[in-house]
Amino acid sequence: MHIADITMFYAPASGGVRTYLDAKHRRLSVKPGIRHSLLIPGKHLSEQDGVYKVPAPALPFGKGYRFPLRLAPWRNVLQDLQPDLIEVGDPYLTAWAALDARRQLDVPVIGFYHSDLPLLVSNRMGHWVTTNVEAYVRKLYGNFDRVLAPSQVMADKLIGLGVRNVFVQPLGVDLQTFNPSHRDPDLRAELGVDEDTRLLIFAGRGSKEKNLPVLLGCMQRLGPRYHLLLVGSSMPAQVPDNVTVVDEFCPAAQVARLMASADALLHAGDQETFGLVILEAMASGIPVIAVAAGAFQEIVTVQCGLLCAPNNPQAMANAVRELFSQGSVALGQLARQHVERHYAWDAVVNSLLGHYHAVLGSQWPLSVNA
Repeated sequence: MHIADITMFYAPASGGVRTYLDAKHRRLSVKPGIRHSLLIPGKHLSEQDGVYKVPAPALPFGKGYRFPLRLAPWRNVLQDLQPDLIEVGDPYLTAWAALDARRQLDVPVIGFYHSDLPLLVSNRMGHWVTTNVEAYVRKLYGNFDRVLAPSQVMADKLIGLGVRNVFVQPLGVDLQTFNPSHRDPDLRAELGVDEDTRLLIFAGRGSKEKNLPVLLGCMQRLGPRYHLLLVGSSMPAQVPDNVTVVDEFCPAAQVARLMASADALLHAGDQETFGLVILEAMASGIPVIAVAAGAFQEIVTVQCGLLCAPNNPQAMANAVRELFSQGSVALGQLARQHVERHYAWDAVVNSLLGHYHAVLGSQWPLSVNA
């Protein structure tokens, strides 16, 4: 079986979609009888280890992202590859290139709905465009043979728009990269905070949807016994005294060290379609304080952390205090066990193969565990 993934959501500093595709590519490449090709934007047409770069212009100030403008190069690579199945990872030109290639190849195309497009557009342009964007999503995803959504809340939104054949397919976490063994007892000294200070962390982009002002307001209420480490690009410059900022994109290994060395993850985002950083924290052996919104209500169980009201710094501060009164170490251990049972990438990839065999009309082979 030859599977081809195609997306423009792939850049040096990109997030969840690239993590998903890289994890999937590594695991499918070693499974017997399976070939995996990955089509992503690049400066020139090239191929290395099954990853095909298709020419696309760079986005100004796009931090490495490229935006395809011509359908033909993507369609032509797909036609040359002759895959048995195509998976689309974004709702833009590459999606239409895959559907165009389907007409030539007569193969099924799956759409993975990684981002809430109507919400993203309305956040930036206003609600006046929402109806048109929803109509676009309904038309595009209605063309796919099967649609995958990373959470039930996203699946429900698609179904509400009239999209059919929607299935929930959670993402996973690298249990080796994000692991309690990476805890560094010297981190507090590096940050200049006392050993008994309760260290919180947030890692990700400092975009509007992450609601970082809520985190800062929470820290103002918590005071000097608590310290927050903000890690990622586009972080705020003005922060309370009990907040340290690492304003740059950090490799996974560096984030994993910081995660495992903290006491809990703090996350105020209320529009998350899944939230890989939540899984990374739990895999690192730390519990989570997040908001009861988006996909977090599906991921964060009472054994893994606490949820609080969205956009409420005081409610978040209260949840932080409550979590430490329950015992953050014990909750972190339970969180690690939870992701081991439910979110290992190997299990996720096997679940994906079940979807692929279903749309291909072939029976899922029970022996595929390699």
